[in-house]
Amino acid sequence: MTPPSASSIPGNANASLPEAAYATLRRTFGFDGFRGMQERVIARILGGEHTLALMPTGAGKSLCYQIPALVRDGTAIVISPLIALMHDQIRAARAVGIRAASLTSVDVDQAETVQALRSGELDLLYVAPERANTSGFQALLSQAQIGLFAIDEAHCVSEWGHDFRPDYRGLRDMLDRFGDVPRLALTATADEVTREDILKQLGIEPAGLIKAGFDRPNIRYAIAPRANQAKQIADVITRTPGAGIVYANSRKGTEDLAAKLASTGRQVRAYHAGLPPEQRAATQAEFVASEDMVMVATIAFGMGIDKPDVRFVIHAGLPKSIEAYYQETGRAGRDGDPAAAHMFWAPSDFAKARQWLSDVDEARMPSERARLNALAGLVESAGCRRKLLLKHFGDDLPEPCGNCDRCLNPPKVRDVTELAQKLLSAVYRTGQSFGMGHIERVLLGRDDPRVIERRHDKLSVFGIVGTSEAPLLKPVMRFLTAHEMLATTEHGGLALGPEARDVLKGERAVMIAEPPKAKGGRGEKSSGAIPNPVGDPLFDALRARRSELAKEHGVPAYIIFHDSVLRAMAAFVPQTLREIGELQGVGEKKLDTWGHEFLTVLREFGAR
Repeated sequence: MTPPSASSIPGNANASLPEAAYATLRRTFGFDGFRGMQERVIARILGGEHTLALMPTGAGKSLCYQIPALVRDGTAIVISPLIALMHDQIRAARAVGIRAASLTSVDVDQAETVQALRSGELDLLYVAPERANTSGFQALLSQAQIGLFAIDEAHCVSEWGHDFRPDYRGLRDMLDRFGDVPRLALTATADEVTREDILKQLGIEPAGLIKAGFDRPNIRYAIAPRANQAKQIADVITRTPGAGIVYANSRKGTEDLAAKLASTGRQVRAYHAGLPPEQRAATQAEFVASEDMVMVATIAFGMGIDKPDVRFVIHAGLPKSIEAYYQETGRAGRDGDPAAAHMFWAPSDFAKARQWLSDVDEARMPSERARLNALAGLVESAGCRRKLLLKHFGDDLPEPCGNCDRCLNPPKVRDVTELAQKLLSAVYRTGQSFGMGHIERVLLGRDDPRVIERRHDKLSVFGIVGTSEAPLLKPVMRFLTAHEMLATTEHGGLALGPEARDVLKGERAVMIAEPPKAKGGRGEKSSGAIPNPVGDPLFDALRARRSELAKEHGVPAYIIFHDSVLRAMAAFVPQTLREIGELQGVGEKKLDTWGHEFLTVLREFGAR
């Protein structure tokens, strides 16, 4: 039986690539065809044209500079923000036979790397923007043949981006010094303002923008109010196999949550910038090598991780922005297999975020506020999460995605405008200084000593909400807080927000997704389950052999072969090295390095 070819994948229309590009794709990476916009991007670079490529994480951005690096004369200079990310990418590149190295402060072989660059013996050289901007490094480039410049995580160049790095902004002078060398900027995260800034700062014409879209259809999005946070997260971890990341909003939060999640029986580690550097490095290496570890971390962890088999990302609180949410959730499922993205939020998250806005430069205030409001719309949306997320980046999803919590369990949409007016009125009439618990007791007419002591039982809002509407008060409060109709005071009380007036005057309706009723049983089915065969002894044996080899050679399992390759082996049971080499994802170097190891297992099962 012949395995399916990638040549029939949509998006592989001829883009005038030389035959050498296709031969390199097959020989080095083991694929018969390109995906999505890869061909268009590669064609422009091979044609010497400057390009900005917006491609979702997992769409194969690195291939867009690796193929030109192997086809064009000279070395490709890859500018990357983090040393850990460079080293992960170098390890993956060398595994397929690419001559790759880096020049960083932690590399002990710098002299050998410099000599290899001068001698034309490198395909890829990774450097940080800080080094790329130095006169010494640029002088070194003048002594070598440079094939292209690739600027990875290009959104870091923009002051409007969520990961601004000032040194990225200085790259233009270096790029212009080698103006005849094509430059390729790559990012998965950039709204329209950020895109325009990247083009301007890196000297790329608007016509050089290639937008591949932002959709990650293999990721299932789910967002819920935070209740018992540790239990909510533990439930997700228990039903979702594979490695995962849990983002907490503070250093203490990572350690506390990691301790609680250890009860799941999974390997759990904490990671934050306050840990000793050697401990951070060891923990990160352990996570990269693991197939089932859970990392509880601040946002200090993630960008530098080139791990394709992360099965879930969980936010234990509100992310910094909708761009940050997209990028952080995008660390799941980069191998294309199903993955899950869960967020658990509370109104206090928005209160803290809006307090942070008060410290933002006045020029940035409108855009930052718009981003936070977009995040509020996402968490409180009654419709498809993916449609709303993609709309923020200018992408249109014609139909609901069918792979988010709203599509899978559509909520009832309820008009709660009158209840919202009652809640806002109670906040105002009680003096805009009391928390939600007190406001609830007033609205429900509770015979509470604190209500009576303050004479709030004499207010017109006392007891105006019936028991049937009581369960909606907290969801309405969350909605009003997220959308700036309610604000939180310095001491944790509630006050009217800048958007409250339109609701009180009846000029703005308030529609919410009705909270789902509590369900018994074990909860939902895993949303990040890998489509691996269950109970297949051959697949299990192949996976076991991969784990043994990974430990023996000190590399992550995915460096050897992705699960998709092992699934193909189990399905087609090739009996020769040539047949293994015909599988998608098996290039010449990997076939030569690992082929015999897996052939032994396959032949054993094929003889049965």
